[in-house]
Amino acid sequence: MDDGGDAATRNRLAGVLRPVRAGNGFEEALAQVLQVLRLGLVPDGGRLPAERELAGLLGVSRVTLREVLRVLQDEGLVESRRGRYGGTFVRPRPAPARDGAAAELRRRIAAVDVEDVLRLREVLDVGAAGLCAESKLGPAAARRLHAALTGTGEAPPAEYRRADTLLHLTLAELSGSPSLAAQYAAVRATVNDLLDGIPLLVRNLAHSQAQHAALVAAVLGGDAQGAREVMREHCAGTAALLRGFLS
Repeated sequence: MDDGGDAATRNRLAGVLRPVRAGNGFEEALAQVLQVLRLGLVPDGGRLPAERELAGLLGVSRVTLREVLRVLQDEGLVESRRGRYGGTFVRPRPAPARDGAAAELRRRIAAVDVEDVLRLREVLDVGAAGLCAESKLGPAAARRLHAALTGTGEAPPAEYRRADTLLHLTLAELSGSPSLAAQYAAVRATVNDLLDGIPLLVRNLAHSQAQHAALVAAVLGGDAQGAREVMREHCAGTAALLRGFLS
């Protein structure tokens, strides 16, 4: 039965959750629910609001919300129960991990200003996309960009981030600014360190690839403003996931 939590829980969440932007609904909804869990707004063992209510607070469809909840369940953060008193319940938070992987992730996060990295990445990515579109790439450059896009489309999940990096580096290199390309390579290495610390989400990969296709189409069509807007939205989606999992 799709019953939600009590009124107090709904009121607490209504003060924190907000409708997400249309372009990155899944990523931003996931980030917001992760924040709710980290803040302890729903206690261990507590029930989240009903799907219809939670989807309404976030401004997403119930299909999107179910995908968000599926990710959280896969990560061991919530569990779904059936029956009259069923719903989605918060699982008790485990004690902090002490293994080497967790220590390495903490070291990576502590070593960088995540917000600064995300801002710089967005500035460079958006700038590169705009410059490429304005420069009217020639046939050879267009073939390079198409090949990089095809690489992301054909990459299996385990290879997707490497292919994604190559696509973005190709845009930076084709921007005509060696300094921009060098700066982008450096900041992207840091972004990849952070990405290695969060799950690889199939829904996010499909959305990311659709944005890549729109981006390349805008660049090759000479639509600089469109290319910048798509890239800015694309960066915002990645940033939302990183903030959600690492903050």
